[in-house]
Amino acid sequence: MLRIIKTRIKQKYRTMSYPDGSPPELPARFAGRPVVNRLNCKKDCDHCIVACPVDAISLSQETGGPVVDTGHCIFCRSCETACPAGAIHFSREYRLASSFRDELFVKAGSSEYPPAKNDLATKIFGRSLKLRQVSAGGCNACEADSNVLGTLAWDMGRFGIQFVASPRHADGLLITGPVTENMRIALEKTYAAVPDPKIVIAVGSCAISGGPFIDHPEQHNGAMNIVPVDLFIPGCPPHPLTILDGLLRFIGRIG
Repeated sequence: MLRIIKTRIKQKYRTMSYPDGSPPELPARFAGRPVVNRLNCKKDCDHCIVACPVDAISLSQETGGPVVDTGHCIFCRSCETACPAGAIHFSREYRLASSFRDELFVKAGSSEYPPAKNDLATKIFGRSLKLRQVSAGGCNACEADSNVLGTLAWDMGRFGIQFVASPRHADGLLITGPVTENMRIALEKTYAAVPDPKIVIAVGSCAISGGPFIDHPEQHNGAMNIVPVDLFIPGCPPHPLTILDGLLRFIGRIG
């Protein structure tokens, strides 16, 4: 016991100071919220649309420029590489989450980051939020980046946010994966077991839109087609900082 105490003192405090301090350093190759510069976009050019492997880019009827659906985007940067004029580039902006699906569409003139605050979540779950995590056919990438928030360095428990074992002890669900047909009934039953009022959070492009598996007959194009979703956190997978930021803004702990 004394050795354990001595080791703990030697290790010191290892939890990051964010959000009171600076956010942790992001990887050099981190791809954040895309930025669209319509002025650089050439007329009748579709290089970015053709290059996108998941068809997450379309043309805006309003501006004629590209629109990137970050809820479907896998952040591979193929569009950025393919654009000869540099009309699309991925920023370092990690605040990607939104309470509104429409806010995940980025075009020329879009805001720096979308709104995520939910009044019900702020009022009821602002000081304590218990989530049941459901992997609905995910590849384990979004699951891993969600679970790391419970480690010593991130410690989301300091905000009252925790994963629980039973949906009956949860305030809501955190869903990853495209919701395969084999997981559909399990998700429906898990959602029904969570007491009201409850919230649902979709993490990753698969859970939001089906991601690279969109329209495959053995999956349901994300959680929104099975249960109501209150918070969307884009990414493939989203960085742990993106997930934590989304959760904290959702419950009103940060602006």
